[in-house]
Order: sequence, then C-alpha cells, then structure tokens
Amino acid sequence: MSRFVPVALTVTSALLVLTACGGVQGTPGGSGVRDPYFPKAGNGGYDITHYALDLAYDPDDRHLTGTAEITARATQDLSAFDLDLKGLDVERVGVEGERARWSRNGQELVVRPRDELDKGETFRLTVRYSGTPETVTDPDDSAEGWLPTADGALALGEPTGSMAWFPGNHHPSDKASYDIDVTVPEGLEAVSNGELVNRRTSGGRTTFRWHTSEPMASYVATLAIGDYRISRSTTGSGLPVYVAVDPGQADDSREVLARLPEIMEWAEENFGPYPFSSTGAIVADADAADYALETQNRPVFPGAPDTELLVHELAHQWFGNSVTPKSWRDMWLNESFATYAEWLWREDDGGDSAQETFDARYDHGEDDYEDLWDFPPAEPTSAAHISDSPVYQRGAMVLHKIRQTVGDDAFYDIVQGWAADHRHGNADTDDFTAYVEKKAPDEDFTPIWEDWLYGDGKPDHP
Repeated sequence: MSRFVPVALTVTSALLVLTACGGVQGTPGGSGVRDPYFPKAGNGGYDITHYALDLAYDPDDRHLTGTAEITARATQDLSAFDLDLKGLDVERVGVEGERARWSRNGQELVVRPRDELDKGETFRLTVRYSGTPETVTDPDDSAEGWLPTADGALALGEPTGSMAWFPGNHHPSDKASYDIDVTVPEGLEAVSNGELVNRRTSGGRTTFRWHTSEPMASYVATLAIGDYRISRSTTGSGLPVYVAVDPGQADDSREVLARLPEIMEWAEENFGPYPFSSTGAIVADADAADYALETQNRPVFPGAPDTELLVHELAHQWFGNSVTPKSWRDMWLNESFATYAEWLWREDDGGDSAQETFDARYDHGEDDYEDLWDFPPAEPTSAAHISDSPVYQRGAMVLHKIRQTVGDDAFYDIVQGWAADHRHGNADTDDFTAYVEKKAPDEDFTPIWEDWLYGDGKPDHP
C-alpha cells in the first residue's frame, strides 16, 4: 500500500527543518588530500595561513610542551575538520576562543567546533599538547620527525615528520608563515627557520623567538636544540646569514661554510633573486640523522657537508622551498634542480662539464646508481622510492636534455622564469612541461617527456 503525502505539507515541513537548523549544514573536511603516495597527509576543508607555536623542551626527560595557535580560512562550510598530529597528548582544543570537542584517530586530530564555520571564514584554532615526541620511520626506513640528540633534539619533516612535534595541515600544498617560540634550559641554543627576533633568559631557561614571513611548507620547518656555535654575517648583497654548528663539527665545516656567500651569489646569477629574507645552515652532530635536508632558510647537515652538498641544499631554497610541489609525486621537481645545480657548480668550478656528468650517468649509471633506470622521474613506484636515483639523477638528466634542446641562453631563461613565476607557490609536473613548451614554442619536447621524464627503462640514445 502506498502512502499519499500532500505536497504542501512536505514543503512546509522541509522549511521548518531548515529554519530549525539555521540553514544549510556544513560537512566535515576531508582527512587527507588524496596525495598519491601519502593519502592521509594534509586535510581538506581549510587552508592554514599562519602557525604560532609556543614550545618548551627539556632534553633530560625528552618532554615537549606546546601550544599551537593556528590561523586558517575555511574553504567550505565546515562542521568538523582534521589536523595531522602523531603521538603527543592533547589537553585542550579551542576554536575562536570557545572550547571545541575533539577526538583522535591515528594521526588525525578531529576537531568539532561549537559553531560551524562558513566557507571563506577566517578562524583561529588553539591546541595545547605535551608528551614525548616520536621519531617517525619513513617508507624508505629513514628516520624523521623528532630526533633526540646527546644534548637536545633535531626536528626534520620530509615527508610527514613535522606532525610529530606540532599539529597542522602537513602536506606541501598548504604553506603558511610561522612564529616559533622555543624555551630550553639556559646554555642551549634553539635554532629554527627565518629570523631570530628575540632571545631572553630568565630563571635558568632561555626563550628564542623565530619568525618566518614567507610561505613555508611544514616539511621544511625545523628545530635544532643543543650546544651550537652561532655565527652571524651577511652576504655581499647584505642578506643575513645565520649559521649554527655543533662544536664537534666546527673544524671540519669551517672551510666549506666560508664558501656559503660565494655559493649564494652564484645561485642568484643562475636561478634569479633569492626568494627568502635570510640564509644560513645548521650543522648537527654526525649521529643526529642519516641525511641532509633543505629546511627553509638554513638547511640541516648531519656532520660537515662537502661543497656540492651545500650547493644542493641551498639550490632547494628556490626549487622545493619557494617553488613547492603540489604533491609528493612531483618530488623530482625539487631534486632534479638541486642535483643539476651540483652539475652546474662543478662545471663552473673547474670540474667536469654538465655534459660529461650526463654522459657518465648514461654510460655507467648501472654501476654508480643501480636503480637509475628502474622507473621514470615523474612516476616513482611507491612512497618508499620518492628519494631514489631516478628522481635525482635521471631528473637532472631531463633538465640537461632541455638545455641541449634550447641552448644555454633559453635554458637559463626557463630556469629563472620558472622560479620567478611560481615564487612562494606550488606547481606540478604538468605545470612545468607546459611552462617549458610555452617558453620555447618552436621546439619539440615530446621525445624528452616520453623517453626521459615518463618513459620506462633506459632511453635508446643519450
């Protein structure tokens, strides 16, 4: 038996429901942004514009206390939203000064504000938390996140480790400015990104305030706590240089770090104006990590770097930190440019030409880089392989093929234009190939894209 309901009654009832609920209801933001390799990274429904972190760390018991005040803009009507936070104990969450309900689900901190957020609304979120930060193991078995050291700690975040020490939208597609206050026992240094704007000591503890005004992806945020020797200087153009060196690495680092201003001048000539307001380096103890990282403004090195490694990480300030990938599939856009920067530096510094380096990779890649031809640079086979040789070395070979095709003048126009047009933004592989084709419309890049960028196996001809 069917049931007849008068149309007028149905419409009236619907209006009553909408009126009682205050209009169309928001929906929860997504948990993750569907990154092809890290689907849980980042979150949907909002965009973070600023992080204000107030942290205190005691190296003796490895205890971190933090308050994160986050400014964000809703990109949809929101009834709830997620933050990435791994481990640590959440004590209180507030939205716009009102207590908010929250729950934990793995790395997801799910926040339910008292009042729903409208699309386009800017809101302030506060999270109080504490505990012992975790060391995160990457899919490739490397360690990131919070790395305890003999006298402090080192925070490294690529690709997802930053969620071990502060809550956030931890995907490279969401960049923000930062203020980071860090309180540590007196006598220790706390070094982070950007510029040191204040330092004060009271009651046996010292608080450092760091400010980063340019947009920064969370994976290149860093914090180094320990007994560091600090040096301040400027480049020839007046750019502030802030260098922190573990005392045990001071002698071995001195000669290489002295070339930092020279490298910066060379990089600006090749890549265009430096995109940030300061530069420098952090040289940690050799046991702190197994890799260097291009943390914004001042890259981190475990032990004294050689000159080409310093070139590599400084080049990342343009390619990776300023021009940041839209997803981790586009990792080659970071690493190809930084690797090719090494080739260019070697060429200009009296070593092998870039062509000779290219030929050596092509002829002997199987010996020096056993996985060089395992997959194309733009399509790593899994999250465990986004830092393998095809992304770095074969990616650099793609750039060299472009240089061969267009000539030096046009190539440097492409490189500098790419850095300028996408300054402080995000880009993917399609953006890059379209840009190259636009800058050199008379050239046919199809063989490069098909054979070198996306092709399987070793191309037939160099």
